[in-house]
Amino acid sequence: MALSKIKAIAFDADDTLWENETLFRNAEHEFCELMKNYLPPEECNRLLFEVEMKNLPLYGYGIKPFTLSLIEAAITFSDGKIPMEAVQILIERGKKMLQEPVKLLDGIEDTLASLSDRYRLIMATKGDLLDQERKLIKSGLEPYFHHIEIVSDKTEVQYKKLVNHLDIGVEQFLMVGNSVKSDILPVLAIGSHAFHIPFHTTWAHEVVNEPVNHPNFRLLESSTEMLELL
Repeated sequence: MALSKIKAIAFDADDTLWENETLFRNAEHEFCELMKNYLPPEECNRLLFEVEMKNLPLYGYGIKPFTLSLIEAAITFSDGKIPMEAVQILIERGKKMLQEPVKLLDGIEDTLASLSDRYRLIMATKGDLLDQERKLIKSGLEPYFHHIEIVSDKTEVQYKKLVNHLDIGVEQFLMVGNSVKSDILPVLAIGSHAFHIPFHTTWAHEVVNEPVNHPNFRLLESSTEMLELL
């Protein structure tokens, strides 16, 4: 693994720089509690995921699309009988999620501070532009990044565009993230390097069950391990 060639390192944002998925899991739990008179929790979670997947091509990723899916699911699951007070609760829950403080993951700021002296650092994430920009500013991590890339989805095409924009070769690019589906597989496919740092909670849409076996891949327990490798 020719890590000595690396010139630019991109970091995913949600659940790589700061905690995010926990907010969604808590909101899902509260939603299914709200809907308990209409369907059991297991079925609620399964059907809610189906609503999210149906809406994903139209709405994209993020808290606002998630909130719209909650409202649609509530109306559908209750056959339109959900009271307006409950819909208002869901709207307020979405607003609260958008206003939550940013909780940095352990060691990430020290890692960025150390690496920023030797590499160009990029934040490369998908989701809602306004929300991701807001979280980045709240996090205090913005000064460490040379470039910010917020896209609707992470694909081989998007990664190739990013590498070209950085004016480097694919072998000089390293992606760091918690999602094998979004942060690892498309990066390896274009010939770049990838470090996977799992988060304790993963959205079902991002789960990949097959192990990754590639010379440009490393599985790490925390971001601080990067300092021993680079």
